[in-house]
Amino acid sequence: MQIILLEKVINLGNLGDIVRVKDGYARNFLIPQRKARRATESAIADFATRRAELEKVAAEKLAAAQAVGEKLKDLVLEISQKAGVDGRLFGSVTNHDIADALKAKGFVIEKASVRMPTGPLKMVGDHPVAVAVHTDVVVDITIRVVGEQA
Repeated sequence: MQIILLEKVINLGNLGDIVRVKDGYARNFLIPQRKARRATESAIADFATRRAELEKVAAEKLAAAQAVGEKLKDLVLEISQKAGVDGRLFGSVTNHDIADALKAKGFVIEKASVRMPTGPLKMVGDHPVAVAVHTDVVVDITIRVVGEQA
């Protein structure tokens, strides 16, 4: 299915690109999320008239994401979990836990935006984590896992 992108999509294209994707990806994700429309002649003509408006909205989203990124930059987030004597956690710290801790600090971040390169954190200590505030804004933060003795 050919679609026209209404915003930048990772690994797919930028605003206004006409790309071919699998039908299910377009029908089940891109179109319902309002990230794309079918690339019909009327949709392309409509996009051409609204392009400046959509670019302005995209620029505002990027500016807001950069502002949040500046606030998040070099943030050290402390999360406490039950741990054994050797420093291993009885559970793990996942991207969901980190997103909840960021929400408690006043940042609205989805759990899918928290990128953990080594997987869930299972040891006490400082761990680097990337937070994708926007497709173009990725900020590195430090998660300090503090162990509670059980």
